[in-house]
Amino acid sequence: MKQKEILLNTQEMNNQHEETGDNHAGFSLETPLREDAFELDDELKIELIAKHFKEIMQIMGLDLTDDSLKGTPHRVAKMYVKEIFSGLNPANAPDVRLFENKYQYKNMLVEKSISFHSTCEHHFVPIIGKAHVAYIPNGKVVGLSKLNRIVRYFARRPQVQERMTIQIANMLKDTLGVADVAVLIEADHLCVASRGVQDASSKTVTSEYSGKFLDMKTREEFLSYITLNHSKE
Repeated sequence: MKQKEILLNTQEMNNQHEETGDNHAGFSLETPLREDAFELDDELKIELIAKHFKEIMQIMGLDLTDDSLKGTPHRVAKMYVKEIFSGLNPANAPDVRLFENKYQYKNMLVEKSISFHSTCEHHFVPIIGKAHVAYIPNGKVVGLSKLNRIVRYFARRPQVQERMTIQIANMLKDTLGVADVAVLIEADHLCVASRGVQDASSKTVTSEYSGKFLDMKTREEFLSYITLNHSKE
């Protein structure tokens, strides 16, 4: 009887959340985290995740005594904590150092086609894409690799693409101390390609513009740069 009650409760919960998940709705600008999210250290998180993932594999009927599978729970747990979800922890935020704009460069600076791998928070399957970011410097500039690191920091967590786009733009504005920032992301969502509608050809595009990029002429200049030689990439 207890097993039947568990199954009924699980089915009811699934029915409540299935529609929201398929609609890919986002409700929070910040990644949803509990207040105690970082009370456990990484090693304990890996140990606990491995334990629970082992149970998932057993429920699916997999033979964990097989040489190919017996190390999988620990590998998955370590990957979650140390790699693909490492962006959840603010301690892993990139150390972005600013430099004096000695060249007095005042035109648009664009870093395009920044590759990233993220994870859809509704189905925990990959989001694979490219981000294009730009800013117009004032008194300070940032090392180019730091733009890549900012993108990948926010990608390495369960995500919604709209939220990720805004998070990147906000960090750039806060770090650079300028409002003139643009972010455009184009990505493939495996939750669309491999399940549900199973459309492997569509892409999702999101953008965030602020400051001078709200001007259509400036925005068009940015868009012309990110499509420059696009056919050769």
